[in-house]
Amino acid sequence: MEMTLEFQAGQIVSLEHGDIKLYAEVIQVVVSRQLCWVRPLLLVNFTQEPPLLTDLRDTSDLLWSVNLFQPALDTEVISFLSQVLAKEPKPGQICVAKQQFNHFIQQIWQAQKGGLGIGD
Repeated sequence: MEMTLEFQAGQIVSLEHGDIKLYAEVIQVVVSRQLCWVRPLLLVNFTQEPPLLTDLRDTSDLLWSVNLFQPALDTEVISFLSQVLAKEPKPGQICVAKQQFNHFIQQIWQAQKGGLGIGD
């Protein structure tokens, strides 16, 4: 039996691949196509201590399979967001953030193509 997650606009969700987790805000769920339109907030790399945070607020929105997202716990997101929101991103950081975000999405795309098909 497939579980359908019902996300609400404004809810924070996460998308995980390996030791990296994307946190994003739900803009809209396209139920008919099983897609979730999200606005990326930050990328957290857990391979080091403390985790490395990348501010993604200036990157592009993402339309992705709703089944790959998990609801994010407020407790895990608040400390990360407060660290990111306290600083204004510098122009060079925005470019690096976009590259890291694109690389993360490509890794997930490759993993999906190689394993489960999108929509499985």
